[in-house]
Amino acid sequence: MRVGICIIILVSFFACAQDMLLHLRNSDIISRAKQFYGDAGHQRIKNWLSFIDDSADKSEWQKIHLVNDFFNKHIKYKTDDDLWQKKDYWATPLESLGVGMGDCEDYVIAKYFTLIALGIPEDKIRFMYVRQRTVNQPHMVLIYFEQPNQIPLVLDNFNTKLVPASNRGDLKPIYSFNGQGLWLAKSKGLGNKVKNSRGVSAWNTMLERIEQGELAPANGGNNKGTSSYVSNF
Repeated sequence: MRVGICIIILVSFFACAQDMLLHLRNSDIISRAKQFYGDAGHQRIKNWLSFIDDSADKSEWQKIHLVNDFFNKHIKYKTDDDLWQKKDYWATPLESLGVGMGDCEDYVIAKYFTLIALGIPEDKIRFMYVRQRTVNQPHMVLIYFEQPNQIPLVLDNFNTKLVPASNRGDLKPIYSFNGQGLWLAKSKGLGNKVKNSRGVSAWNTMLERIEQGELAPANGGNNKGTSSYVSNF
């Protein structure tokens, strides 16, 4: 994952994630995904939808752990350059599951949508940009606040164990965001909210692609219905 130095992004006009989930569940799009990704990719997508249905009655604590484990198991890490032949591509959950691969943003996006589908309130989850000190690289994780102003739990593909941010000395938080705002991180996932943030968001473009039913093939293919979007974030 490559992250630009700009840390101001547009988060004030997030589309409703529940509406996006209706698009992701669209039977025509799922059928088209089979053409793009074959039987194995189609089965991963079906397993994901069944997972959501089967997990609906679990406790919130169970949902967080189950979702983290599900995507860490079903998606293998691969860079955008290698997978999509693009510098920074935010894949939809159908694309990530279709190819069975993705980078750190793709893990986070898929986990985020799934938690929203399972009824986790949006104010409890945030995308967080960090620097992974072990490899000295930018990285993205999802953080979950069981209670407001508590140290959040970290859902990560690098370290798959779900632990509090205070136990992740290998992560240096930079900023976090969700549909309700942008926070500049002070320490361990807590920070100051930024007002009136403006900018360009790969997230909003990804939502538009979901609404339009776009699917991208891996390895830079040119199948019909693919997105030509390249993020400059």
